[in-house]
Amino acid sequence: METIEKSIEVDAPLNTVYNQWTQFEEFPRFMEGVKEVRQTDDKRLHWRADIAGKEKEWDAEIYRQEPDQAIAWRSTSGAQNGGEVRFSSAGGNRTQITLTISYDPEGIIENIGDALGAVSMRVQGDLNRFKEFIESRGSETGAWRGEIRGGSVSG
Repeated sequence: METIEKSIEVDAPLNTVYNQWTQFEEFPRFMEGVKEVRQTDDKRLHWRADIAGKEKEWDAEIYRQEPDQAIAWRSTSGAQNGGEVRFSSAGGNRTQITLTISYDPEGIIENIGDALGAVSMRVQGDLNRFKEFIESRGSETGAWRGEIRGGSVSG
């Protein structure tokens, strides 16, 4: 598994940034190659994306979600990946986002792209587009403030 960690500071309050990130079905608006994210319940997502010129689908489970702090996930089928996004106040109405993604590149094209840093640039680009998205809106498109710990949903 390869791991990438990227951070960005966003000019928006912590709860606004976190709330927007919980709107998974909006991800295609700012994540390169993501064609669809369908939330099937509070902790399960189905993804469809273009990766290295190939369409891939996978299911993911959110196994930890703490409002205004972190969301952690892992794939349960299809493309192997997992990660965590952490949120922290950067003072004033600014928020620091730190995104860590682990993935398993498949095939020669993905391995070459990984070696050339394509995935790292894509992740940074996604964070840059998220920043632009939330800063230009000034508010979130929705929110889910529940918690998930050890796979159990509350809230």
